Amino acid sequence: MRRLYTLLLYLLIPAVLLRLAWRGFQLPGYWRRIPERFGFITPPVLPAQAYTVWLHAVSVGEAQAAVPLVQKLIAYDARLRIVLTTMTPTGAAHVRDKLGDEVTHYYVPYDLPGAVRRFLRRAQPRAAIIMETELWPNIFHCCAAQSIPLVLANARMSERSARRYARVRSLISETLRRVTAIAAQSAPDAERIMGLGAPRERVRVTGSIKFDIKLPASLREQAAVLRRSLGTERALWIAASTHEGEEDLILDAHAAVRQALPHSLLMLVPRHPERFARVAALCRKREWRTLLRSEGHACDERTDVFIGDSMGELPLFYAASDVAFVGGSLVAVGGHNLIEPAALGLPLITGPHMFNFTEVSRMLREAGAVTEVANVAELATAVVRYLQDANLRHAAGERGRRLVEQNRGALQKLIELLDCYLPGRA
Repeated sequence: MRRLYTLLLYLLIPAVLLRLAWRGFQLPGYWRRIPERFGFITPPVLPAQAYTVWLHAVSVGEAQAAVPLVQKLIAYDARLRIVLTTMTPTGAAHVRDKLGDEVTHYYVPYDLPGAVRRFLRRAQPRAAIIMETELWPNIFHCCAAQSIPLVLANARMSERSARRYARVRSLISETLRRVTAIAAQSAPDAERIMGLGAPRERVRVTGSIKFDIKLPASLREQAAVLRRSLGTERALWIAASTHEGEEDLILDAHAAVRQALPHSLLMLVPRHPERFARVAALCRKREWRTLLRSEGHACDERTDVFIGDSMGELPLFYAASDVAFVGGSLVAVGGHNLIEPAALGLPLITGPHMFNFTEVSRMLREAGAVTEVANVAELATAVVRYLQDANLRHAAGERGRRLVEQNRGALQKLIELLDCYLPGRA
């Protein structure tokens, strides 16, 4: 099955390159450093006695979760150097912004045997850590063939993903048997991963390291400054990490919110930067007075929608808001991370499609920290209810904040697991 998979990948290379070129028109970063995607990297320069650990985080969400892990690993052993790969330019930008020279960044090689072997030969990792559940048959096979321990960290597996992987069960089962250890976010995630063929003795439930989020000490002060520029007397709700087709629904909801709260402001933050301009055009087409963060000036009372078109500022946008709707959930994307706004004490709203974050959304829902809505009318009703009742907002937000505090510790459990596969302290 792996040989058939590899053959199909080689046949798809022209289409992959065309897609890369097309995406480059929207985000020019896709045009840069293309040889890295085929394993042609400049080997990292290491001091004497140093060794490399390869950490892969596919995009922004995984890269953000990886930041505290990187910092823990660096503190673990002064000899350790991190090679961190991402697949997207937005992930690369996040790594550069948050970690700078603490890591060496490359784009991950395509899952072609030659590209992977070339990457491993040049990077020379002593261990590999794959964030969440990126299952790449040739990467896993090549690591096993070279006796490189490979750990799936913060692993999750939704029911939907499990059903999709089950269609090629023999390939996935073979791939999972190459993994040295799996640190699953929850017991249901672990069961689904083992159901696809992962050896039970290699799977451990450690929790989600996203609960170990560390917010900058200055975040509240920065948020207060931003909020003054947006209007301290206005009710403000944020719709974050939104996707194609979702903004229309959110703008419909905002129209209903404005009927109850005429001066309320919507902060809209699309998930992908290449869509910023299109979303702004959509707002203006619908005759909403729209201001972009990049325009650099304060809202006035006539502004209807503020678009967060900057990278790395989502925590700031959350902290400046009264209520948070987390996107990718009114459309069938699977939702996005709820832990960050929960840690900030915000009342949360999601749509029904949270299948990528089933366990975390269940925990927050049971704690009374999140409201799930099915449609535009229910979204508008939930937003208005929270914006009109400060006590309700505070109670829901505090329940979420406490839940995050109670579930910290997954990062330390992961480090203890990794300790078995790293060369150790000097």
